[in-house]
Amino acid sequence: MSSMMLPLLVSLGIGGSIIIIFVGLASRRQTDVVEERLGEFGTRQLMTLEEIELAEPFSQRIIKPMLRTVANVFARLTPRRNLENIQHNLDLAGNPYGWSPMELTGLRLLCAVLFGGLALAVMFVSRAPLLNQTFATVIASALGYFLPTIWLALKIRSRQTNIIRALPDALDLLTISVEAGLGFDAAMAKVTEKWTDDLSQAFSRVLIEIQMGTVRRVALRSMANRAEVPELTSFAAAIIQADQLGVSLARVLHIQSEQMRIRRRQRAEEMANKAPIKMMVPLVFLIFPALFVVLLGPALPTLMTAFSGF
Repeated sequence: MSSMMLPLLVSLGIGGSIIIIFVGLASRRQTDVVEERLGEFGTRQLMTLEEIELAEPFSQRIIKPMLRTVANVFARLTPRRNLENIQHNLDLAGNPYGWSPMELTGLRLLCAVLFGGLALAVMFVSRAPLLNQTFATVIASALGYFLPTIWLALKIRSRQTNIIRALPDALDLLTISVEAGLGFDAAMAKVTEKWTDDLSQAFSRVLIEIQMGTVRRVALRSMANRAEVPELTSFAAAIIQADQLGVSLARVLHIQSEQMRIRRRQRAEEMANKAPIKMMVPLVFLIFPALFVVLLGPALPTLMTAFSGF
C-alpha cells in the first residue's frame, strides 16, 4: 500500500505545483499601482523589509525568481537568435506580465519537467509497462514545453484581432481631433484617454518614446513592427510619408479612416459568407442524425419486419 501511495502523492504534488504556477502567472493586479502606493504612504507607518517583500504579488515573489533560476541554467545553451525571436513574439503579444525571453524559456523548461514528472507518476501508479511509461513521459514533456508557446501564439492572435477591430474607431477620433486643431501627438493622447485597449497601449508607448527623444517616424515604425498588423503598418507608413512630404495630416487621416471603414465592412461580409460553411459541421454531425432518428425511428420496426421476409 505504501508503494502505491508514494507515487500518488508525488503526482498530486506535481499537479498542484502546475496549478499554482499558472494561477500565480495569471493573477494580475486590478488596482492602480500609483494610487495604491499613495494610499499606503498616507495610511501606514514605515514598513519592514519583510512586509515590503510580502506586499509584492505571488508571481513577483516566487514564480519569476524561480523561472529566472531555471532559465539561467540553460542561458548559455540558448542561441541568441532564439532569444531575439522570443522577445519579438513577446512584443507581438503586448509583453504579457512583463516577461523577458529568459523567463519564458524558464517557464517552458519548468512546464516540461512538471508535465513529464506528472505523467511518469501517473503511469507508475497504474503499473504500466516501461515502454509506455517512457512514451507517456516524453509526450507529456513535449506538451509542457510547447504549451507556453501555444499560449503566446494565441495571445498574439488575440492582440492583433483587437487592434484590427479598434483601428477604424481610433482613426475616426484621430481625424476629428486633427481637424479640430490638435496636433498629431495630442490626437493620439486623446485616443489613449478615451480607450484602454491594445491599440491605445501601442499609441501610449509611441508617445512615451517620442517624449524620450525618439523621432516620430522611428516610433511609428517600431509600433508597426511590434504588431505586424497590415492595417496598422499601412497607417504608420501613410503618417510617415505625410510627415516627410509635408502633406496635410487631416487629409491623410480622413483617407485612412475611410479605407479602414471599407476594410471593416469587407471583413464583416467575408465572415458572413463563411458562416454557412462553418454551420455545415454541426448541421451534419449533430442536427441531421437527431432529425433522422425522429423521422425514421417510428418506421424502423415496420421496415425491419418488411425486409425480414426476404
